[in-house]
Amino acid sequence: MYALPKGSVVAVVGSGAMGSGIAQVAASAGHQVLLYDTRPGAAGQAIAGIGEVYAKLVEKGRMGAVESDLARERLKPVASLQEAAQAALVVEAIVENLDAKRALFTELETIVADDCILATNTSSISVTAIGAPLARPERLVGMHFFNPVPLMALVEVISGLATDRAVADTVYATAEAWGKNPVHARSTPGFIVNRVARPYYAEALRLLLEQAADVATLDAVMRDCGGFRMGPFELMDLIGHDVNFSVTSSVFAAYYGDQRFTPSILQQELVNAGFLGRKSGRGFYRYGDDVARLDAQTEPVVAHPPSIAHVGAPGQIESIAARLHNPGVTSGKPGFYCGGAAIYLTDGRSATQRAADDGHADTIVFDLLLDPAKATRIALARADGCGDAAWQAAVGLFQAAGFTVTRLDDVPGLAVMRTVAMLANEAADAVHQGVCSALAVDIAMQKGVNYPRGPLAWADLIGLHHVVTVLSNLATTYGEDRYRVSPLLRRKLAANAHGARFHAQ
Repeated sequence: MYALPKGSVVAVVGSGAMGSGIAQVAASAGHQVLLYDTRPGAAGQAIAGIGEVYAKLVEKGRMGAVESDLARERLKPVASLQEAAQAALVVEAIVENLDAKRALFTELETIVADDCILATNTSSISVTAIGAPLARPERLVGMHFFNPVPLMALVEVISGLATDRAVADTVYATAEAWGKNPVHARSTPGFIVNRVARPYYAEALRLLLEQAADVATLDAVMRDCGGFRMGPFELMDLIGHDVNFSVTSSVFAAYYGDQRFTPSILQQELVNAGFLGRKSGRGFYRYGDDVARLDAQTEPVVAHPPSIAHVGAPGQIESIAARLHNPGVTSGKPGFYCGGAAIYLTDGRSATQRAADDGHADTIVFDLLLDPAKATRIALARADGCGDAAWQAAVGLFQAAGFTVTRLDDVPGLAVMRTVAMLANEAADAVHQGVCSALAVDIAMQKGVNYPRGPLAWADLIGLHHVVTVLSNLATTYGEDRYRVSPLLRRKLAANAHGARFHAQ
């Protein structure tokens, strides 16, 4: 597997944010870069902008002055596609339209040498479909960068049905030489990231629809408990609801109406209203200098319970117990017990359902924590029959452990647990269907969308048995195919019982 040698010519077609970012990275890696755009003067303006970026990097000490000058000299605007004839690699970054991309590559085939690699930066269009009209579709490959290109490490290297493996391997090695984290993927709807990320938005939207909490509270729970860099609602506002809803709708249609990808009527309403997020001044949040910040719900401080007992279980319970310096007891269901309350890590049932199943009205469930030893917030839900004294005891217990306590309505699976379970489920299905490897999907979600942990590594940590239990209980509660368990999750579990894992230790 060989990367394109330094000094070889890379042509980039399209000088918008993605195209100019790709050009910047390629020039920094030592390639002669030809930048083409159909808009007169656009390529030259983009190169001037890249020069300014290089200058700022020099000012900040992140790039040497000589290095900056050499990289800038490697960038050349061209006025015609014909000037790409000498390119070893052409990367397309034009409008996301199948006909436009097909037309471009069909023309490029008549210009470039037979050994030139053609790459599309498409984020959602089938690489197979783009390459179908080409005389040599085997040299077309997806090279999907993420915005902003110079900062985001991931590159999805996407093979269509006709793509030559050697071509994909060369692009993989080239992306690696450019300082990126490439992953191989098969051309299927959404590739890796845009497919596997769907539950992050979908579960949040359903939680809001079911009035689990307001957007600020749900965002805070996903950040402070789950460790995500941005909550789902602030992230959708940043992406733009027109864009996010369009991607969800296209993946839903491409999978012939699979319930797992069902768009949300809440987001459809925002799009209909023109409330597109930050760019329109209003989405789930309002934006502007005079707009007050929305605070997450937190429970008032209460007295700590006089006595606490816990039944240990590795992971969440033991880590929280360590913050309480509580030695635990030896028998019973893993959880905490105080003031008559029985407190458990959510298993996908509502607290009310678990109370009915256990015959104990004062039941409370808590949400998944990325790092129980360091988390600052924890989310709880109480059964409908739970008394106030038991609830106060539970709140006091977690406050004694140093948590800010947030109450969610009694929705099954709460917020972080059901989201992570669904992310892991979708990741497992991508592996099961041959889209990518388990390692690739975890790299993609961490490097492409900054998840705090790869979904399959996270499932390993939670325990596949618990993940399957959560999904099965969600499926029972909702009665929807949306929560069906991936066959690969069940297979892993059956192969090694409770010790099943996706990644070796």
